[in-house]
Amino acid sequence: MMRSLYSATTGMLGQQLQIDTTSNNIANVNTAGYKKQRAEFNDLFYQSMQYAGTATSENTISPTGIEVGLGVRAGAITKMFSQGSPKETENNLDVAITGKGFFQIQLPDGTIAYTRSGNFKLDDNGNVVTSEGYLLLPQITVPQDATQINIGNDGTVSVVQGNQGASNVLGQIELANFINPAGLHSLGDNLYINTNASGEAIVGIAGTNGMGSLRQGFLELSNVRLVEEMTDLITGQRAYEANSKSIQTADAMLQTVNGLKR
Repeated sequence: MMRSLYSATTGMLGQQLQIDTTSNNIANVNTAGYKKQRAEFNDLFYQSMQYAGTATSENTISPTGIEVGLGVRAGAITKMFSQGSPKETENNLDVAITGKGFFQIQLPDGTIAYTRSGNFKLDDNGNVVTSEGYLLLPQITVPQDATQINIGNDGTVSVVQGNQGASNVLGQIELANFINPAGLHSLGDNLYINTNASGEAIVGIAGTNGMGSLRQGFLELSNVRLVEEMTDLITGQRAYEANSKSIQTADAMLQTVNGLKR
């Protein structure tokens, strides 16, 4: 009797995590470069009342046994790094990655972080930075008299200065990739850092060795699909309600037992 109470409790906690994860995806549906998350669950261990293969007579054995499950637990929340849709912005400092790879960002403490969000800006020194002011690596500094900024598919950054007709190359944006991107640790602000699970960053030129290419004037949108998230939200809500009904049913059965003696 009590097993059902506790099993249903773990189910409610699990579905709460499912709804929390789905709600975060929906909240970030318009966040550039955001990668949706998926909650994954594992069943808990089982109480064996009779093992499969137990002898039932001299010549026969139990084909299945009797095992009662004790609920569910969260196994992982996995980041899904599928490609988001590109959106044209007509901003020369907006850059989208088409394919694999991350931009490299230097945090104030010197740590290198990684992002898929390419909505860059210029600071007061002409450095290309994120919306929070973190430097893009390798560092690109745009001259004050630059009248046009061009970013090639391979990350080559060039500018036209003043009335010059020719362009001058400032540097090249390099991309980083990982053996297991799902193992990256999320910092917020669209930033990740590597972990033992993700492996070390593999740095290279866009469009080579499996790296994606760059598209100037575009942003990669979130890969969240609202239809899927709303379906998951409904499923999580109904499963939460079903688990609560299991608790109510178990409670009613206990009330019946308690009412046997009056």
